[in-house]
Amino acid sequence: MSDPKSELVDLAAAAYIYGCPLVHDLSTVETATRKGFGIVPAGPFNAFAHAPQLADASTKFVSVNNDTVYSLAQLDLSGGPLLLHVPDCQGTYYVLQFVDAWTNNFAYLGRRATGTEEATWLIAPPGWTGTPPEGVRVIDSPTAVASIVGRSACDGPEDMARITALQRQLTLTQLEPGAGSGLPQPDPDVPEPLRFFEQLRIWMADFPPAPRDAAYQDRFQPLGLLEEGPSPYVQADPGLVQALEAGLAQGRARLEAAAHPPTDPEHPPGVWHMNLHLFDYNVDHLGPGTLDEDRWKIPDPPTAHLTRAVAARVGLWGNHAYEAVHAQTFSDSAGAQLVGSTSYTLHFEQPPPVDAFWSVTMYDTPDYYLVDNPIGRYSIGDRTPGLVYGDDGSLTLLLQHERPADTSNWLPAPLGAFRPVIRLYSPGAPVLDGSYQLPPIQVMA
Repeated sequence: MSDPKSELVDLAAAAYIYGCPLVHDLSTVETATRKGFGIVPAGPFNAFAHAPQLADASTKFVSVNNDTVYSLAQLDLSGGPLLLHVPDCQGTYYVLQFVDAWTNNFAYLGRRATGTEEATWLIAPPGWTGTPPEGVRVIDSPTAVASIVGRSACDGPEDMARITALQRQLTLTQLEPGAGSGLPQPDPDVPEPLRFFEQLRIWMADFPPAPRDAAYQDRFQPLGLLEEGPSPYVQADPGLVQALEAGLAQGRARLEAAAHPPTDPEHPPGVWHMNLHLFDYNVDHLGPGTLDEDRWKIPDPPTAHLTRAVAARVGLWGNHAYEAVHAQTFSDSAGAQLVGSTSYTLHFEQPPPVDAFWSVTMYDTPDYYLVDNPIGRYSIGDRTPGLVYGDDGSLTLLLQHERPADTSNWLPAPLGAFRPVIRLYSPGAPVLDGSYQLPPIQVMA
């Protein structure tokens, strides 16, 4: 005979895996509007907030990139549609990524997706049936609160004047006057251990998911997650409280195990780890700039839910692989931990196949912060001035802490352990089909 209490714990764990992307996303949205996000200052709903510079060693944010300048906008469409003006970027790389409350990437604008010419778009709330202005294309948002994550390629501090001019022209305006309702707030009397479930309860109600997920979440009725009105968690039954707390712990443990799996013994030492399908859980809302193809969809709902939770845990607001691929490694070709006291080479027989650009960025461990260094170089790639290529077109990068006599191809490392990340923007077909493999890092002979 099954144990009803055990079943309730398992159900609570499943609710955590299912709902943590929503809670994590909207908590981050709230933080972005009140405190800012990394080097991007706080900004109100329906307005862009821009980073004033490229990230550097003073930017204490995990795995921040040094290739692009961020522009963030948190959208509240409950007051009606918004008009988005995008300036002419004259062929330079940028992307505006649209993310709904459930972390689905539902649209992209930019060089890969829609080009770089000036344009105006209408962002519509769920269920909107109005008529857009003539010549204005529509982006349908699946939820009334959503995010725009903008990244503009920047070639260094001397390029910031161009970026700033573009930032001023990137605007959001109301199509018609209307006040949004913002984010509903959890009942402050809910005990802290149950706060996650209270946030999930009120935000599921205000930001319903796709129909297939709405049917799935009906199973969470015994947890109180479908209750309307006053919170059921203020004076909850002790048995329910115990099950919710145990389920929360079980769900978190399951997520951590999925997010940090053990090393695959079949992979050779020094392999670069990239997950080309970490953001393929969205199968229902594929707007402009997305690829509505089976290879970019996870059809199995339980797998999609766990993948979505992992993505929110390790890479919130990350792109589909067809927009950008990130690869990381912790070891050299012999399987030893990378440390800056050793000299390494990273040899590309040919540059990585990309339609935009690529880079290698240096991070310390365990914080994954950019590394302070005497030449102010935090990443190196095909846009780095003065790179020295071989006569055959090959490129050899030097990774170490000690400053070499020739710094042309040097990526400075900390003295201790480090983790580099390779980013491929608009990756080519060989990357996406797995036929291209990044070379391992070699100890310098």
